[in-house]
Amino acid sequence: MMNKSVEARGLTIRRGRRTVIDSLDLDVPRGAIVGLLGPSGSGKTTLMRAVVGVQIVASGRVQVLGRPAGSADLRHRVGYMTQSASIYEDLSVRANLRYFARVQGAPKADVDRVLERTDLIGQGDQLARTLSGGQANRVSLAAAMLGSPDLLVLDEPTVGLDPVLRNDLWDLFRGLAEEGATLLVSSHVMDEATRCDRLLLMREGAIIADTTPHDLLAGTGAASAEEAFLDIIEKDTADERPAGHGRLSGTHLLSRDVNGNGRSSHDRRGRGTTKGGRR
Repeated sequence: MMNKSVEARGLTIRRGRRTVIDSLDLDVPRGAIVGLLGPSGSGKTTLMRAVVGVQIVASGRVQVLGRPAGSADLRHRVGYMTQSASIYEDLSVRANLRYFARVQGAPKADVDRVLERTDLIGQGDQLARTLSGGQANRVSLAAAMLGSPDLLVLDEPTVGLDPVLRNDLWDLFRGLAEEGATLLVSSHVMDEATRCDRLLLMREGAIIADTTPHDLLAGTGAASAEEAFLDIIEKDTADERPAGHGRLSGTHLLSRDVNGNGRSSHDRRGRGTTKGGRR
């Protein structure tokens, strides 16, 4: 049985002459909530686009659910929520979802299901242009959930939401994972890290930590995820790793603290591994 929803090897992405992501390796386990965290401009969206299959890749490969990223047969198995709401403003919420359901081949009954799960039943007949930013984002999330995809790629889904709605969405994400879905969720809000099963911290196009919330805090001795990430970034900067040169697994980067063996198990001078829908 396949135990990885996403696998990237040697992923390199360039914009003009600039290398945005360099030789990145990535594994996303099935049925988990994987948080992709990091400051704006760190490469999170670019990596997610590569996973979905809409990003031009210079070299390397990305496998999604056992198939090359972007394969036609993944269309109904991968749900993708972009950072900006992707809905038609002149249609009602329900009409938007009916349209996307037809495009994706999802059953009509799915529209009411996703409206209910995203707490949008009361806005079903409301024109999209009259929605708040947070409501519009939830419509995009509902569209990504149509057809119950195996993998949800969500680019900053909680942006613009108040704390109560953010908490409700994370409860929804947990429910989806318990039902068997895999979620790759990006955020620059570090306190959301503790809601994930695994954490990937990106900086300058590289994954500099791959860990769990428990190991993140235990390994750094920090009181919060934000403090822990700042500590990791400071250590990464001190090591003067050339930007974009691969990924360092959190179990390696934090090995001095997490494993308690007093030394790193990864040669930071070398190139590590990194990684990085419905279309």
